[in-house]
Amino acid sequence: MQGFVEKIVSMMKSENLFEPQGGPIIMSQIENEYGPIEWEIGAPGKAYSAWAAKMAVGLDIGVPWIMCKQETAPDPMIDTCNGFYCEGFTPNKPYKPKMWTEVWSGWYTQFGGAIPYRPAEDLSFSVARFVQNNGSFFNYYMYHGGTNFGRTSGRFIATSYDFDAPLDEYGLPNEPKWSHLTNLHKAIKQCEPALVSSYPIVTWPGNNQEVHVFKSQSGACAAFLSNYDPTFAAKLTFQNMEYDLPPWSISILPDCITEVYNTAKISFKGSKAKMTTVSSGFSWQSYTEITPSADDKDALAMQNLWEQVNVTRDSTDYLWYLTQVDIASDEGFLKSGEWPALTAMSAGHVLHVFINGRLSGTVYGSLDNPKLTYNGKVNLRAGINKISLLSVAVGLPNVGLHYETWNAGVLGPVTLSGLNEGTADLTKQTWTYKVGTKGESLKLDSIAGSSSVQWVEGSLLAKKTPLTWYKTRFDAPTGNDPLGIDMLGMTKGEIWINGESIGRHWPGYIVKGKCNDDCNYAGTFTETKCLTGCGLPSQRWYHVPRSWLKESGNMLVVFEEWGGDPTRISLVKRTA
Repeated sequence: MQGFVEKIVSMMKSENLFEPQGGPIIMSQIENEYGPIEWEIGAPGKAYSAWAAKMAVGLDIGVPWIMCKQETAPDPMIDTCNGFYCEGFTPNKPYKPKMWTEVWSGWYTQFGGAIPYRPAEDLSFSVARFVQNNGSFFNYYMYHGGTNFGRTSGRFIATSYDFDAPLDEYGLPNEPKWSHLTNLHKAIKQCEPALVSSYPIVTWPGNNQEVHVFKSQSGACAAFLSNYDPTFAAKLTFQNMEYDLPPWSISILPDCITEVYNTAKISFKGSKAKMTTVSSGFSWQSYTEITPSADDKDALAMQNLWEQVNVTRDSTDYLWYLTQVDIASDEGFLKSGEWPALTAMSAGHVLHVFINGRLSGTVYGSLDNPKLTYNGKVNLRAGINKISLLSVAVGLPNVGLHYETWNAGVLGPVTLSGLNEGTADLTKQTWTYKVGTKGESLKLDSIAGSSSVQWVEGSLLAKKTPLTWYKTRFDAPTGNDPLGIDMLGMTKGEIWINGESIGRHWPGYIVKGKCNDDCNYAGTFTETKCLTGCGLPSQRWYHVPRSWLKESGNMLVVFEEWGGDPTRISLVKRTA
């Protein structure tokens, strides 16, 4: 870690990027939200955070260092707050500024989960409340939504990292949040002469009401009038004037007289961005992989079942677990037609079960419960039967303790029941492993690699066929509108444009549960309070950066695990 930090700092210094050098960097951060981990592991964690702080300060960059969510941050480190609300946060020393480094503007979307959103009224309320309680700095996470391109997303985190940010994943204003926060920042800026000159005088004129007044010696005055009641509006009297405050809101008076802003009063609602098809009906070609088996020459045979990431080293999402069973001709199920049942227990995240080259079934987990069990009847015949289990990882863990203990893949037991002998345990027999898919090894996502196999098209085009690669070409649409791919006809896999991975697609994971598209802004917000998208895919559209496109002849490649219909794929533009 020290080598990495020193390398980055050296690069910044060489470009004169720190403020004392005339550059734009006014602050630097070491570690991130390590405090909760430190509390869990005790003395070793505390020693590490102290070492990290000392190492960073010793690099002599000339600007302050911060540590987020780190109550034990040693001087001169500044400990800061991350969260939905930080008005009650206090730095670990009174001479340190009160800083909010991550104002959570929303929450991430998980595959299989509803889409969280945070009402603009509550977000602005939290910021105004922080400022009136001596907050000196706030920074949004996220202010501009993003995309987890390639395989960069965390475990079960969607490719979209829109986060309900004021500027969405595509760079367009997310209304009314964008305009409402813009007006909030203007109102706070108007209060600046008073805010930076004094601590507030706080009074409580009524139940759930609070007034913060800032005054400077030169006569500047700013007031924040608060109604913390989540249900009822309030008429608050201040300096012989009456102000109407909606529930759960704060009014800002930059001159202690005129209300220029209230967190619950949205002046401009704007319009929601929408997706419009700009190109469809592509000329598709397909290539379907042959399911590997245990006797393949390039497979690796080992006893027992091995953890997936230990084998793949995260070079791919895919690992084949391959074995075979010999079914005697006198097995009872061959006459009765009552097929035996295969049970395979996996640490996650997705499992496709192939019997003699045919897909027998698929199971998958979730962020809350990544582990899964396949239990299904399998069509076996007399003689050698090939069992091919394709285990799929959906990202690595990105928060928590002891990543080395977080497993993925088929760890067993794997059993076959309904045989003459009862139940056969396949767990400890020889298993053969194959890392990745054939298409990955051939680099079918690249222009050069895509010419290495025989593609089919027209009436021979594969549809709803597992382990199938698709490719087509298209011209870039005119204009500057941001673009995306509508993947509604597909189920799960990965997408590439001109060899660059857009990310994992999984429109086959439909959101279950309860949503509330018209969530009440008032009251404490959590990531599960306001949800939308139930009954729909967690993510349907996938961002395509225009900078990745050529004027014509762009190659779109899709790998489909379960089987989909590529003719339903379309190119869309996003407009506000």
